Amino acid sequence: MEHFDAIIIGAGFAGLYQLHILRDRLGLKVKVLEKADGVGGTWYWNRYPGARCDTESKAYSYYFSKDLYEAWDWSERYPTQPEIERYLNFVCDKLNLRKDIQFKSEVSDLIYSEKNNIWSIQLKNGNKVSAKYVIAAVGCLSFTNKPEIPNEKIFNGEIYHTGNWPKKNPTFQNKRVGIIGTGSTGIQVIPEVAKIAKKLTVFQRTPNYSVPAKNHKLTKSDQLNANKEFEKLEQLMLHHRGGHPWTHSNISAKDTNEIKRNELYERAWENGGLSFRDTFSDLSINNESNETASNFIKEKIKNIVNDSKTANLLTNFDHPFGSKRPPIDTNYYETFNRKNVNLIDIRENPIISFTKNGIQTSNDEYELDALILATGFDALTGTLLNMKIKGKNNITLNEYWKAGPLTNLGLSIPNFPNLFLITGPGSPAVLTNMPRAIEQHAEWISDCIKFMIINENDTIEATQLSAETWIESVYEAVKGNFFLSAKHSWYLGGNIPEKPKVFIPYAGGLDKYRQICDAVSKSDYNGFVFTKSINH
Repeated sequence: MEHFDAIIIGAGFAGLYQLHILRDRLGLKVKVLEKADGVGGTWYWNRYPGARCDTESKAYSYYFSKDLYEAWDWSERYPTQPEIERYLNFVCDKLNLRKDIQFKSEVSDLIYSEKNNIWSIQLKNGNKVSAKYVIAAVGCLSFTNKPEIPNEKIFNGEIYHTGNWPKKNPTFQNKRVGIIGTGSTGIQVIPEVAKIAKKLTVFQRTPNYSVPAKNHKLTKSDQLNANKEFEKLEQLMLHHRGGHPWTHSNISAKDTNEIKRNELYERAWENGGLSFRDTFSDLSINNESNETASNFIKEKIKNIVNDSKTANLLTNFDHPFGSKRPPIDTNYYETFNRKNVNLIDIRENPIISFTKNGIQTSNDEYELDALILATGFDALTGTLLNMKIKGKNNITLNEYWKAGPLTNLGLSIPNFPNLFLITGPGSPAVLTNMPRAIEQHAEWISDCIKFMIINENDTIEATQLSAETWIESVYEAVKGNFFLSAKHSWYLGGNIPEKPKVFIPYAGGLDKYRQICDAVSKSDYNGFVFTKSINH
């Protein structure tokens, strides 16, 4: 069994950068294990029609190297899946990372040996490796959530999940297609499939607020301007709670007169994108202010969608604006004006089962040739819990997290020494521009390992007290925020029936979180315990 200083699981944004800094800055022997046959992580598997990032390309890039940043030209404001996959392959080759990535290597078991402080990693292909450190760069949205619908085997049509899309795109021409799910993914895929399908039936449980992306091609001058503004953009992202390149509003929506307020909303709507959430300072904490945003979006939808019944279904929100992941779209609402698109409310008429020819709801059967499941993921914890991870005293991660994930800073878990998480539960993670959160975590982990090497430490482990204290901070950070009011939100595990219903990410902001992590490292890692071998 080959032994490494560090094993990294996953070859997406996180795994590639972590490999680079552990290997090239610290000189460690490192191997990345990746279950796919290529790099990309999330952007390898999510190749459905319309798959696109909702963070602007100029911000959705590595920032650890200006030279690397300037060496790549993005073609659109919001890059597509193929372009992001090409970008990550470009980075991989530019930094000569591929030689240390082992593809088609899915991890099944991680077992910690207290005798020699080594992790043993079992792969599903039967191979084994071992390492002193394991870094889980498995992504926050990587374990697909497939709803259990009875009688699936009798359905004569095709079934696809957006999170595990085939490399060869299926054809939907002249087919009756159904889509379950109107979250961020569904909102992207629906307009694209509607263009080619004979008939598209959208099964909606929970309508979602969506703001237009206002995507466009980037010119050469756009790219040059982004290069010139590299330092400025970097600073803006460092000081933004979500790691985005704009400043926060300091204006209250409820305290702004209606004419001015609508003028600012209109301007934000025309600009498009996620910055709409920052039009006012109190949209996430004040009911009256949030209502103004909700009503503005409702009116926009009703003005776009011709059929009033359909418009009412699309605006029958059961949660405040921004309390669930706020999607952005290209012609999503306009798609419901097409004659070949039908919207079905499965909140009122739930899906009962598959039939031979399609889907049966409580009041009708819908004949389909293909069904697309845009039903998301077991977010933040699913992939970790799907691996059989066993720490000290033979405790499994599934046992330890039975009541919900418990970590210190989303980086480390008590009872699991030398196991690090990148954007794990308890970190800002999905509430941020992910590359910024990833870079911060990978650098913190690298600095921590360097500290251990210098001080001849064998193990590092979060204390139980530090983890319990941190989770209290996670709960405290979300108090007063509307995140807790969206009961079906995957932020709360609400999309997975058996999952503990606790708020998982840290909502205090990436800027504040970074300061907390920096303070921990400067204190020689207060909240963590180190051990040395008897040989030291």
